[in-house]
Amino acid sequence: MDIKAAMAEAAEAVAETMDRLLTLPDGPEARVVEAMRYSALGGGKRLRAFLVLQTAELFSVSSSCALRVAASVEFLHAYSLIHDDLPAMDDSDMRRGQPSCHKAFDEATAVLAGDALLTYAFEVLAHEDTHNDPKVRADLVLALARASGTQGMVGGQMLDLLAEDMTEIDASLITRLQRMKTAELICFCCEAGAILGKAGPAARHTLHSYGQEMGLAFQIADDLLDIEGDSSVTGKPTGLDNAAGKATLVAALGVENARGHARLLVGQAAGHLDFFGDKAKLLKQLARFVVERQA
Repeated sequence: MDIKAAMAEAAEAVAETMDRLLTLPDGPEARVVEAMRYSALGGGKRLRAFLVLQTAELFSVSSSCALRVAASVEFLHAYSLIHDDLPAMDDSDMRRGQPSCHKAFDEATAVLAGDALLTYAFEVLAHEDTHNDPKVRADLVLALARASGTQGMVGGQMLDLLAEDMTEIDASLITRLQRMKTAELICFCCEAGAILGKAGPAARHTLHSYGQEMGLAFQIADDLLDIEGDSSVTGKPTGLDNAAGKATLVAALGVENARGHARLLVGQAAGHLDFFGDKAKLLKQLARFVVERQA
């Protein structure tokens, strides 16, 4: 199976799991769940979920367990996109080819939907259906909290906002920003399979290294799409980073140097996977897909 077919199959399975987990309650509070479903089930590549499923396969983890972890990551990712699109953050009216959550509903509902998706991600991880070993569940919760909090995604987002007002910013600070904002969550997705499979430190370290390189390459590819992409293909407005004065490696290095750096990163990422032999074939293909994608 090629990478696009494998990702499409995984995306469908994860979407079914998310749909099953996000049931609509009775009563007026259903509005916030409608907003959660609108944002979480509204398409997307499900790349993070795919990483969870593929790394879980390396350790023969049951698909039902892996799918719950994959769904939890997508819930958390959806929360981050809802909040990123708010006027106080990146101020984007479109996401995945449809109006952003705060445009489809309202700003207050969007904030609450994001909050609810964030907390629900941890509820799903902590549930006994995710794994029969409470230590594994606790390890997953701890790892995702670190990847998404001030040491990871939220801290990186804060740096991103602060960088807009800096007159000069070097490539090392941008790399740190993007490592926190994007790569740490991707690292969690890569390590999640090893945590589920109770793998040893060497396997976890290898997958973390793969995730670091992949995450940085993914962010560079995103930044390139903001410059070169077609909004009808990407599903969101382009040119926003430059207009907002965002700190990106594309801005710091130039388009061609940034593209070359992304290719170097995915080569290094694929090299880490030699540890797993042929079992990691699709993960190696994914590394190449990250820098070649058009959306």
